[in-house]
Amino acid sequence: MTVLNVKNLCETTKYKLNEATAKIEKFLNDHSLQELNKEQEPEMDEFYKGFLSDTRHLLVFSEVAYEKLGMSLRRPSFNVEYAEKVLYEVYHNSVNSFFYPKHECYSEDGRYAYTGQDAIRFRKKPIREVRDLTIELSKIFETLREDLTYYETDYITQKRMQGERV
Repeated sequence: MTVLNVKNLCETTKYKLNEATAKIEKFLNDHSLQELNKEQEPEMDEFYKGFLSDTRHLLVFSEVAYEKLGMSLRRPSFNVEYAEKVLYEVYHNSVNSFFYPKHECYSEDGRYAYTGQDAIRFRKKPIREVRDLTIELSKIFETLREDLTYYETDYITQKRMQGERV
């Protein structure tokens, strides 16, 4: 990848992460476990605890990546190697954290990905705000996944061929 391509990718990735973190922060600031599970169903309590935990982790991964991208873009001379390492981390931490949440409150069903329907399927039926947030985030992280697909495997392969550790 050229310096300009990597720099542009850093800028668009930073913008998308900022968009995602703003949505996540607003949700976490506006909702508590008690609000999400008003009926106080034990099964739903576990579901929402897992959802909130995964969402907090996603927020942290995305904020850290956002800061690193900002640092990379502010440097007097753009360091392509550092920027690519950060883009790799975005893919493997933020994008994967969204699509493969630890508590598996939702998953992506690839059969719906090309039908125009939402590909996210929930393990339990959440309240509308949880569903809306997750669907909004899925659009952002789907775009990031497409933009950063190179950093899924090709980047590592290239580094290994150069004899470097990632």
